[in-house]
Amino acid sequence: MEFIAKGPIILASGSPRRQELLRNLGIRFETMPSDVEEVADLEEGDFAEYVQKLAVKKAAAVSEMRSDAFVIAADTIVVFEGEIYPKPSSREQAESFLRKFSGNTHTVFTGVSILGSGFSKVFSVETKVTFKELDDQLLKSYVDSGDPMDKAGGYGIQTAGALLVEKIDGDYLNVVGLPLSKLVQILREEGVILLKEAE
Repeated sequence: MEFIAKGPIILASGSPRRQELLRNLGIRFETMPSDVEEVADLEEGDFAEYVQKLAVKKAAAVSEMRSDAFVIAADTIVVFEGEIYPKPSSREQAESFLRKFSGNTHTVFTGVSILGSGFSKVFSVETKVTFKELDDQLLKSYVDSGDPMDKAGGYGIQTAGALLVEKIDGDYLNVVGLPLSKLVQILREEGVILLKEAE
């Protein structure tokens, strides 16, 4: 599968996971991480709007430098009992996050913004993730692996963190960090990308 783009596409993210997801689809793109501060106003627990605002900030910062391109930016957060769980700042915090998620269901929100050539779209996707009751040995071993440290909520569903998960309700790739199905649907509907026909 390969797509042809109407113009240059830039992924405003340094996330290797997001880059790999787009690359696997056959979409050609450049990478230009946005260095904006990941802070926005959170109004009355509207987490979907919150991640959309952050995605728009990231896309706008890169779009200012590359107005010739379609810029895609995303922001993912993990929410449990009304609180946002960021990337853990320590091993102890990662362990604390995972103990709270154990046997419970949390929500992963990803906001996506697409900007370019007078074109602007923003959307968000949410996925419910239910953890197993975690035993101490598995939890500590996972934290010791170092995998939780660069991931929102302290786990990666695409790595050994999958062993912590009992089930999900919604888009799996949203939990990885980029809801590809919805993103590609919009890009195709708006004519930003076209499927290359098989020869």
